Amino acid sequence: MSVPQTTIGIAYDYDQTLSPTYMQDEVVFPAFGINSSAFWKKCQQLVREEGWESELAYLKTLLDYLDIDRPTNEDLEKLGNNLKFYKGLPEMFTELEGVLTETHRAMGITIEHYIISSGMKALIDGSRLRPFVKAIFGCEFATDAQGRISFPKRVISHTQKTQYLFRINKGLLDPNEDVNDHMPSELRRIPFQNMIYLGDGPTDVPCFTVMRQFGGHAIAVYNPDDPSRNSFRKCYQLATHAQRVKHIAPSDFRPGSHVRMVLEEMISEIADRIVRARKEEIHEGTVGAPKH
Repeated sequence: MSVPQTTIGIAYDYDQTLSPTYMQDEVVFPAFGINSSAFWKKCQQLVREEGWESELAYLKTLLDYLDIDRPTNEDLEKLGNNLKFYKGLPEMFTELEGVLTETHRAMGITIEHYIISSGMKALIDGSRLRPFVKAIFGCEFATDAQGRISFPKRVISHTQKTQYLFRINKGLLDPNEDVNDHMPSELRRIPFQNMIYLGDGPTDVPCFTVMRQFGGHAIAVYNPDDPSRNSFRKCYQLATHAQRVKHIAPSDFRPGSHVRMVLEEMISEIADRIVRARKEEIHEGTVGAPKH
């Protein structure tokens, strides 16, 4: 028996996609007096000279810097309340509901939002985005007997982020559920054709590739206020030379902006296709009454 598959899922990277800054630089380093340039230099040394994976390198470096002053996950959530976002957020998450017509809603079509980040889940959990998001996937810390962060509990690298696209696809949002279990396409909660992914650069290439391979939709966004144009250049390369995405747009999520218009058009097209498919299913499953 198939599932309705009437949900549209929109997944977002976080750093440089929803926010112009890195979350650690914005709220963690100021709170604990950490020098940003020295911190990231130490991370790069671990990666370059000792072969660490970049995400594990920054988590280890953070624990080393904090040492005896380690916060709890609850402390990190409180810091997350100070995170700032690009213009138009978080309002966009509810405003996108206006794209759905009465016909779409009558067919049970809904929109869900997800964040997949190599950053710290606790910070995003404490942010103003949390009430609008179905699930947040990010790096997590285990805690010691005093409740202080002690060791990485979950690490999401840029390649591992694709696992969470499949979790959204299959409806297996609990990390304890085995996402590798086979599931027929008709039982998957959100088909890739009903999914949209937003990212900002090379670290999102694995997710862009999965979306392209399985018929999903992708948008690369850039910071329009970046004077170096590096942010734009990354997106330009992804679209023009690497052909990873069809659409690039500035990270301005207000009504009428480029990315909003692209998102709204994608949602409308997906919803219209779902309606057509549902009507065909209903038509094919209807048995006419006997004629006298």
